[in-house]
Amino acid sequence: MVLRHRVLACIDDIDTPTGVRFGQSEYEQLVQRGNPGYTGELVQDEWDPIALNYTSGTTSAPKGVVYSHRGAYLSTLSQILGWEMGNAPVYLWSLPMFHCNGWTFTWGVAARGGTNVCLCNTTAKDMYHNIAEHAVTHMCCAPVVFNVLLEAKPHERREITSPVEILTGGAPPPASLLPEIERLGFHVTHGYGLTETAGPALVCEWQRKWNKLPQQDQAKLKARQGISLLALSDADVKDLDTMASVPRDGETMGEIVLRGSSIMKGYFKDPEATSNAFRNGWFATGDIGVIHPDGYLEIKDRSKDVIISGGENISSVELESVLYRHPRVLEAAVVAMPHPKWGESPCAFISVKKNYNGDTNDVVKESDIIAYCKKNLPRFMVPKRVEFMAELPKTSTGKIHKFQLRALAQNFVVTENLPGKIITGPIQLSASGQVNTQVQG
Repeated sequence: MVLRHRVLACIDDIDTPTGVRFGQSEYEQLVQRGNPGYTGELVQDEWDPIALNYTSGTTSAPKGVVYSHRGAYLSTLSQILGWEMGNAPVYLWSLPMFHCNGWTFTWGVAARGGTNVCLCNTTAKDMYHNIAEHAVTHMCCAPVVFNVLLEAKPHERREITSPVEILTGGAPPPASLLPEIERLGFHVTHGYGLTETAGPALVCEWQRKWNKLPQQDQAKLKARQGISLLALSDADVKDLDTMASVPRDGETMGEIVLRGSSIMKGYFKDPEATSNAFRNGWFATGDIGVIHPDGYLEIKDRSKDVIISGGENISSVELESVLYRHPRVLEAAVVAMPHPKWGESPCAFISVKKNYNGDTNDVVKESDIIAYCKKNLPRFMVPKRVEFMAELPKTSTGKIHKFQLRALAQNFVVTENLPGKIITGPIQLSASGQVNTQVQG
């Protein structure tokens, strides 16, 4: 639905500065209560807080992130300039507004005089319908939404008559999905950021010369995290022990660090976590990456997700990208599981695409996945166990919840040639960290 249509605004906050409780109002009624002559409050200090946003908690407990007026303004300006968002865009809210203030587009769409098309659910039918009905020009989403669009049934689809710009981030988009989504009429821009950076801080700025490359090579380039946006002062990959920059060889790994006015003021009421997040004036992202000779950054893994098996570092992102190329894999996530000999070994969690009969897991087997990995990966990177799930657990922003998967994998025992089981129920963690879920097979 578009905001000019009937929308129920449920606002009930007694902690407002005025102490006034809004209650429930129709959207039009709420707007009519406004004062057209209101000029707004002048900001006395541009470093004053403007918003409090919480991290999604994919790798640890959620933390409150405090944005400044200056940071929010510069981030918004960078997004609309870097994405080349023109006048009067029609923006589809396939990304939650509560996540980094919609990657700052709650402000950005207003700054460009745009129309907000709001969704109650990010289903394929709703997205295709609204794109066609309102001539949507822009949308943001996590890569998981690509699968929702690609897996749409024929009756859920609508023809896309003009290109829709998609800004994606939150997780590295599988290179294998990019050509498929663009064939539908979407044009993908890949950004990278965190809640702490007010949304995207890096963007894979496309170069015209890349258009001459084979499509597969283009997809690999587009999956990189790229170079810094305008609001960012600097971005680098460093060895955090020495704070020395890694060579720009596309191979030497270090931690991605950022600095600039768009970085958060700090974590809400958590000075210790704030102090730990910064090193010598740099914000340490926790993401492990490399820098290519052309200066483009590429994530290899989250620092907590690197699997160390027998002294070898295994990138879960690299392993997942191979799994996504399997024709039956819909979603994939790789985490560490205990191994009696190597310390850790990769465990793959997979949901599979439905076949023409609408059934799942009746064709692909664990042995198929492992055999596929053996053909495409070094032996030490091959998963020692594959678990099939009806759907991988996700945060409210669409990121795969590896925290839950790691907890589940800690209960596994490595047994060669053990058939993977289908996990059908939701994963729940008890207070002691034990996993409660339903398993078939």
